[in-house]
Amino acid sequence: MSVPPENERLPRLRLGIDIIPSPIAESPGLILRDPFRYSQAVLLIPTGWVPALGLLDGQNSMRDLQTGLTRIRGGQLVRREDLQHFVDTLRGHGFLESNEFHRLRADRHEEFRNAPERQAMHAGVAYSAEGTELSRQLREDFGIVPAASHSVGNHILGIAAPHVSPSGGVASYSAAYQRLAKKFSNRTFVILGTSHYGMPEKFGLTRKPYRTPLGTAEVDVELVDRLARKASDAVIMEDYCHAVEHSIEFQVVFLQHAVGPNVRILPILCGPLLDNLRTGRPPDSHADVARFVDALAELAASEGDRLFWVLGVDMAHMGARYGDGIALTAGEGRMQQVSAQDTARIERLCAGDTEGFVRLVQANQDDLKWCGYAPFYVFLRTMGYVRPNLQGRLLRYDQWNIDAQSVVSFAALEFFERASV
Repeated sequence: MSVPPENERLPRLRLGIDIIPSPIAESPGLILRDPFRYSQAVLLIPTGWVPALGLLDGQNSMRDLQTGLTRIRGGQLVRREDLQHFVDTLRGHGFLESNEFHRLRADRHEEFRNAPERQAMHAGVAYSAEGTELSRQLREDFGIVPAASHSVGNHILGIAAPHVSPSGGVASYSAAYQRLAKKFSNRTFVILGTSHYGMPEKFGLTRKPYRTPLGTAEVDVELVDRLARKASDAVIMEDYCHAVEHSIEFQVVFLQHAVGPNVRILPILCGPLLDNLRTGRPPDSHADVARFVDALAELAASEGDRLFWVLGVDMAHMGARYGDGIALTAGEGRMQQVSAQDTARIERLCAGDTEGFVRLVQANQDDLKWCGYAPFYVFLRTMGYVRPNLQGRLLRYDQWNIDAQSVVSFAALEFFERASV
């Protein structure tokens, strides 16, 4: 089939949007939503119109769309006006690579750049938007009781906690944040979060305070600026992903409850490390990764115990939602094998064995789809320079069905320095 002239081609469906099966039995089809929040719309695509999404590849005209969909429907003619309404709805809500989307994106990026604070995007959805109720939930449901001091020694350097929905990760969040106390309030908390939508091998920074229902967490701007200067090519400054990403926001909420509402943070979004999965080389063979790790290690060496490290990380992502083509249940069948594979990786993390950890992830190009790979690697590599006796301890491991067919695994860990012999 010949490609139509450029002025007749329909814009392609945007990459990076969430496309999930409809959870409503009476309304089968696909749900489209925009994880970047450029569009606030959530669209239900009925089953009969789902094939049209695949035809919106940037190469087809309206006539091609009509011909293809009519053929898929067994010769039943699809009216031109129905097709026009379908395309206009997607275009108008910013789900196509069109001028409408580009304007929405530019407006949202400008709005974030000009905002004095980073607002709590997930309050009222993932956790309570009311401060008193949120504190009660964290105290009673999660068992995190703020105290002047726990039996936690000063040797603890950091923790790893999930970034899964708090309701799905109660036990792991609890295990991680029970290790903190108000005595850490004079630290800057370096939060290494997964950037689910960020650029590969890049690191997103912001100077904007994080506001939540519990208060405002100020950013240690001096440290942000030092990283930006030292690793400028690897850094995306005022990265828009901060506006929508939950992996850091959830950690800020738990830190504010466990340590104090006005905690000081250094929020870093770690983009996916993809190049090394393709080449088999170490992640820091990529110049941007090496540059950023060097800058972070220099900062860690100069600041020492003034820093406390928090990793907002999940582990395996398995099942239908994540492209495995099968339905899975937490703790059963294939997920028992995943547990063993996760455990092997966690053992390398706890041993401070960066190379061993990377080898396990690179095997089969990370078929477990650990979204926490980048934060874990950056932390291990940085500590390898400044804390060569790093050791970790597993506090809790969990798996959770994020939907009826898909499972996420996660854990709570603490990190400290192994005593010298």
